[in-house]
Amino acid sequence: MMKLSLGPILWFWSRQSVFDFYGEAAEWPVDTIYLGEVVCSRRRELKPDDWLDLARDLKACGKNVVLSTLTLIESEADLRRLRKFCEQDEFLVEANDQSALQVAIRNRIPFITGPSMNIYNTATLKILAKQGLQGWNLPVELGKETLEQLIAELKHEDLDLPAEVFSWGFLPLAWSSRCFTARHYNLPKDNCQFRCLEHPDGMELRSRENQELFRLNGISTLSGSRYDLMRELPDMEQMGVSTVRLSPEHQGMGEVVKRFDQVRRGEAPDTDPLQLVEAPPCNGYWYGRPGMDLQKGSS
Repeated sequence: MMKLSLGPILWFWSRQSVFDFYGEAAEWPVDTIYLGEVVCSRRRELKPDDWLDLARDLKACGKNVVLSTLTLIESEADLRRLRKFCEQDEFLVEANDQSALQVAIRNRIPFITGPSMNIYNTATLKILAKQGLQGWNLPVELGKETLEQLIAELKHEDLDLPAEVFSWGFLPLAWSSRCFTARHYNLPKDNCQFRCLEHPDGMELRSRENQELFRLNGISTLSGSRYDLMRELPDMEQMGVSTVRLSPEHQGMGEVVKRFDQVRRGEAPDTDPLQLVEAPPCNGYWYGRPGMDLQKGSS
């Protein structure tokens, strides 16, 4: 049976909200939980030692824990925080950019790659496997056809590299050195007043036609529609996907996990997760189409 993972929190939540969230997540039927700040280095409600303590608590609850790194390393301070994760040997590290990849390899610690890493072929996977790669995430813009080919090629090469697929949530699309949230409030990035705390699921960005195009989240831009591959889980299992990733949201996440767990067990979900939230659905990337598309007959 495929595993369920809870990806790192992409949003900026208060310290207590983070602890409350993971206190609930400890009871959810997820196998792996990713911890760490992956978007903005100014988000310091939790320090590296706090994440490590939280990781130990969740491990004691029977969860497999992976420490996630920043997606955009911009300073020596960012590198120091990165080294803190890469110098421990209790947990796997998820490398989300080349800096994390290099530090993990230099420290000879096992790692996996996150969905922001540009891995498009088995040649890359073979090189990384020799350097400590334990698993990988399909980049969010790739779909079923590419994944099927990569898994088949890995099997042919006799490489055991579990594949994970981002399957629920707003798709992380791009990162910038500029902070879009601060810009919205006419504030400089270095004095942003942490306005992201006011938007626990990001800021909606709509077109003139009132179509929800994106979500702004500090320095990152996400899809305006929620990606939902719940109906595609049987295909993924047949393909050989190891883990399905669900991206945390501020409300209703326990119900989303429950529905995905039902489907992976071969049961009919009580309700469609998309009925629990107000956002247009999408699954276009999975079918090789524009990301905001929704393939008919799905979800």
